Amino acid sequence: MAVDRSFEDLVAEGAAAPTEGWDFSWFEGRASEERPSWGYAVSAGERLAHARAALDIQTGGGEVLDFALSRAEPARPPLAAATEGWPPNVAKATALLRPRGVVVVAAPDDAPLPFADETFDLVLSRHPVRPFWDEIARVLRPGGTYFAQHVGPASVFELVEYFLGPQPEQVRTARDPEHERADAEAAGLQVAGLRAQRLRMEFHDIAAVVHFLRKVVWMVPGFTVEEYEPRLRTLHERIEREGPFVAHSARHLFDVRRPAR
Repeated sequence: MAVDRSFEDLVAEGAAAPTEGWDFSWFEGRASEERPSWGYAVSAGERLAHARAALDIQTGGGEVLDFALSRAEPARPPLAAATEGWPPNVAKATALLRPRGVVVVAAPDDAPLPFADETFDLVLSRHPVRPFWDEIARVLRPGGTYFAQHVGPASVFELVEYFLGPQPEQVRTARDPEHERADAEAAGLQVAGLRAQRLRMEFHDIAAVVHFLRKVVWMVPGFTVEEYEPRLRTLHERIEREGPFVAHSARHLFDVRRPAR
């Protein structure tokens, strides 16, 4: 956590930090987030150890899949693939995952999955932009599993609404896990398990806020330091005066099956 550093220095540091991938180690000591009790990456590793063909959707920089595969060692799926839509992350994921035998495919997040029907017995995803249930059902083999951690409704909205003001109800309730359950079932899938939690987050300095909003770009779309400088300065002064800015993330865990024939 920064001590006796100016607003300008902290903002410049947050604005200069690289945003590629989903490695959040930069935040250590200046922001924190509780982790869900279910331990997604460890559980994914346990499932990978028993999979024959696995796909990770929207893998980011591949960090979570890399960790999960390390937990699966010495077992690993004979076929392993991942998709990612952002070019800098495609390059990062390819470099990280190729040594583990994973093929990384550049694919837009909102496009059909570039794989044949019934290719995978395990599909994973951590924080997809949104799940395309019909596509997930299509690429799963009968009896296969979709195991994923999703972002839930109104996640980190204390920070979102600080910058954007109160959000409409339809925005606050987007990503509702029960709505997603209904969509999964409409695609012919069976929801074997669904768990949800809200988790405390703390931002200890304004550099962490700036870096977070640059990295998680859908929180405050079009965020720039220049446009939001007055709000950033006011928040910096509040953190200096009152301590960390507290928000809450929303996460839910899906364990979904395609029925066996």
